[in-house]
Amino acid sequence: MADRKLFTLVSLMILISVILTYSLSAYTTLLFGVNEFHFALRQAIFGFLAIVIIWLLAQLDPDKWLKRVGLTLFFGSMIMMIAMPFLPEYLVSEVGGAKRWIKLFGFSLAPVEFFKVGFVYFLAWSFSRKLGHHDGMGIGAEFKRFIPYALVFVGAMFMIAFIQNDLGQVVVLGMTLLFMLMFAGSSFRFFFTLLSISILFFIFFIMTAEHRISRIKSWWALAQNSVLELFPAAIAQKLRVPTEIEPYQIGHSLNAINNGGIFGTGLANGTFKLGFLSEVHTDFVLAGLAEEFGFVGVLVVVILFMWILQRIFKIANRSKDRCAYLFSLGVGLLLSFAFLINAYGISGITPIKGISVPFLSYGGSAIIAASMAVGMVLMASKKAKM
Repeated sequence: MADRKLFTLVSLMILISVILTYSLSAYTTLLFGVNEFHFALRQAIFGFLAIVIIWLLAQLDPDKWLKRVGLTLFFGSMIMMIAMPFLPEYLVSEVGGAKRWIKLFGFSLAPVEFFKVGFVYFLAWSFSRKLGHHDGMGIGAEFKRFIPYALVFVGAMFMIAFIQNDLGQVVVLGMTLLFMLMFAGSSFRFFFTLLSISILFFIFFIMTAEHRISRIKSWWALAQNSVLELFPAAIAQKLRVPTEIEPYQIGHSLNAINNGGIFGTGLANGTFKLGFLSEVHTDFVLAGLAEEFGFVGVLVVVILFMWILQRIFKIANRSKDRCAYLFSLGVGLLLSFAFLINAYGISGITPIKGISVPFLSYGGSAIIAASMAVGMVLMASKKAKM
């Protein structure tokens, strides 16, 4: 029997998402001239579909369907991402020169959200067949057996980082790949070597794009005062950037969090959603939550999310099938990194990456893809000793 607690927890998180979408999209509905329930209704439809998808996937036999669903997501979404640059404008939404959404029946589909789930399954399926423990294996041999996965990841990185101009998703996928590789049996030495190489590539991608450099400078303008106090005055002066490029988004986000205090201003009583934070119901949903429900509201959501992760990792730990173990682990890591990157971004600890909060941010593709991942984990849980 599938894990009912995990199903209930995710459904509850989706319900909270619908409530937050209604409350936080008040200004956006006025800006776009749509009905006040426009975004909330769409999120409710997405949420209902997501819950149904979780339930349906949980009923399937993992021996027959887990591989089919996982590889279909991987190859299907990959084909869509490759095709997107060549599709006509009426089928693709373009923002900032990047084509990230395919238009279908009045909705926008983001293939990268489904690719992440498919990529995690592909890694789990392949690692379970090809990789074992590293006993007696040199780092050169480990690199040799990693080459096929590196090529797949570089291909994905090219499509996402260059064609879609979305480095944040690459960071989430890269971190998930590294940790899955370690749990699949690679050595710590190989793990830290790959981590060092990844950091160098990350710096390279930042330095080769002007908008990413501007984003780093913008973030540093906010963080520099507290950090540079630790440095000698001469060095601190050289590292300081002009304050006129201070990131207003992060500033408003921090003010919203501060305004919420312990118990918040109350549902629909937030002020920073009124034009200060652009589309707060998407990437800045945690800041909106913090303002209207305070520290207590954020704590409740964090506990719910941690409970979801605990159930997923428990399923992974108790799965006899190695592929199911690695896939469940990978889904938990994917959700964890997305949540952390968003939380760090809206609190000014790291630059904002445009990563949505799993199950909480507004967006059909993200919530349905994450729910498919959970549904597949529930499918796998039927063979785990819970």
